[in-house]
Amino acid sequence: VQLQASGGGLVQAGGYLRLSCAASGRTASSYPTGWFRQAPGKEREFVAAINWSGVGTYYADSVKGRYTISRDTAKNTVYLQMNSLKPEDTAVYSCAAGPPYSSIDYSVPRMYDYWGQGTLVTVSS
Repeated sequence: VQLQASGGGLVQAGGYLRLSCAASGRTASSYPTGWFRQAPGKEREFVAAINWSGVGTYYADSVKGRYTISRDTAKNTVYLQMNSLKPEDTAVYSCAAGPPYSSIDYSVPRMYDYWGQGTLVTVSS
């Protein structure tokens, strides 16, 4: 599976962005998919994930209520809608896919097998 993340950019605090993670490969829509972010000088942290069926979603406390993860199976794409952005949301955001048809510990990076390149999100105050 190959993943392509896009949608990052510069936005003012309180604004919104939608990130996309497009997957290619057979049964790409059957993979649990997560978003992680890494700010300068900080460790990578879990942001959100969606299970392989698209029914279950999971969020870090820091983004709960502001971010929404969703999957478009027909387009093999997972989206991360980010609203009410804060300067502390500034980071490189990366998407990752885990083993197909699997339930995993979504917040743990090593549970994912495939990673896309990052997309930079910058939130100005």
